[in-house]
Amino acid sequence: MLIGPTLGNYFGRRFLATIGMVFGTVFALVYTLDFVELMRRAGDAKDASAHTMAWLSLLRTPSVTEEVLPFAVLFGSIATLLGLSRRLELVIARSVGISAWGFLLPGVVAALLLGIASVTLYNPLSATLRQKAATLESSIFSQGSSLDRRNIWIRQKSIDGQAIIRAASAVDETGRLLNVTVFLFNEANAFTERIEAASATLYDGYWELDDARVMSVSDEPQAYDSYLLATTLDPAQVRRSFTSASSVSFWQLPDLIQRTEQAGLDARPYILQYNVLLARPLLLIAMVLIAASVSLRFFRFGGVAKLVLGGVVAGFVLYVATEIMQDLGGAGILSPVVAAWFPGVVGSLLGILALLYQEDG
Repeated sequence: MLIGPTLGNYFGRRFLATIGMVFGTVFALVYTLDFVELMRRAGDAKDASAHTMAWLSLLRTPSVTEEVLPFAVLFGSIATLLGLSRRLELVIARSVGISAWGFLLPGVVAALLLGIASVTLYNPLSATLRQKAATLESSIFSQGSSLDRRNIWIRQKSIDGQAIIRAASAVDETGRLLNVTVFLFNEANAFTERIEAASATLYDGYWELDDARVMSVSDEPQAYDSYLLATTLDPAQVRRSFTSASSVSFWQLPDLIQRTEQAGLDARPYILQYNVLLARPLLLIAMVLIAASVSLRFFRFGGVAKLVLGGVVAGFVLYVATEIMQDLGGAGILSPVVAAWFPGVVGSLLGILALLYQEDG
C-alpha cells in the first residue's frame, strides 16, 4: 500500500527537519573550530581582527560542510526512523497496510530534493565563497599569492609547433608561473629547444619568460633577460588549468571542461567533479536506504545500538569507497564517469538488498 499525502508530508518534514538539524550542528562545529584556528594564526598577522576572522571562517565553512552532507543525511535518517519507531508511529503505519517501502518514500524524495538543491544552489554558493575566502586569506596573512602546488604542467599548440610547460608554482588570479621549464617541439614532433626561466607571464598571444636560458639541439646555450614564446592560450584558460576542481561551480564545469579540452589540457579532474556532483542525489538516496536497513527494528526487540553502529560503519565504508574511487578516477585508472557513479549505485543496491532481506525475507 502506498503512503497517503498527509502521512507522507509528515514523514517528509520529519526527515528534512532532522537532517537539517544534523547539518546545522556540523556547520556550527566546523565554523567554531575553523574560527579558533584562524584566531590562533591571526596573532602574527597585521589587521587580523576577530570580526575579520569570523567573516573569513564563515566564507570557508560552506565548502567543508558540503563534503559532510552525505553523513548528515545518514545520521539524520537514522535519527528520524528511530524516533518514529520509538513513538510507534511506524507500527501504526504498518498496521494500516503501509510497507517499509511506503514510509521510506518520503525520505527518498527528501534526499533527492536535498541532493538537487546542494548541487544546483549550495555548490555554486560554496565555490563563490571559497574563492572570496582565498583572496581575503591571502591579503590578511601576506603569504604571497603563489599557489602551493608542485609540477604544474601545461601543453600548448602554436604557430611554432608544440610546447610542454612545467612550473613549480603559480600566482593567484594571474597567468604568471614560477620556476618554469619549457620543452619545444617542431611540427614533426621532434625536440628542438629547452628553455629554463625564473618566471613566465602570459599575455595576449605570447609568454614573456624572465631571466631565461635557451638550450638548443644545434646551438650553444644562450641567456636572455626576456624571451617571448608564441601561444594560443589566454590567461583565463591558464588560471583554470591550476584551479582545483572542487572550487569550480557546478554550472561552470561544462564550459570549463570544453575549454580545457580545446586547449589541449587535462580535463579529467573537472569531468570527475562534474559527475560526482551529478551523482550526489543518488548517493544521498543510498544513505537513506542504508539508514533504513539498520533503523527499522522495533525498540522492543532490542539490539538497536548494534544496528545503529552497523549503519554508521556502513556509511563510513561507503565514504572510504567513494574517496578511493575518486582517486582512481583522478589518476586515470578508472573512467571518471564510472568512478563518480559507482559508490551511489552500489550503495543504493546494497541498501535495497538489505531491506528486501529484512522486509520480504
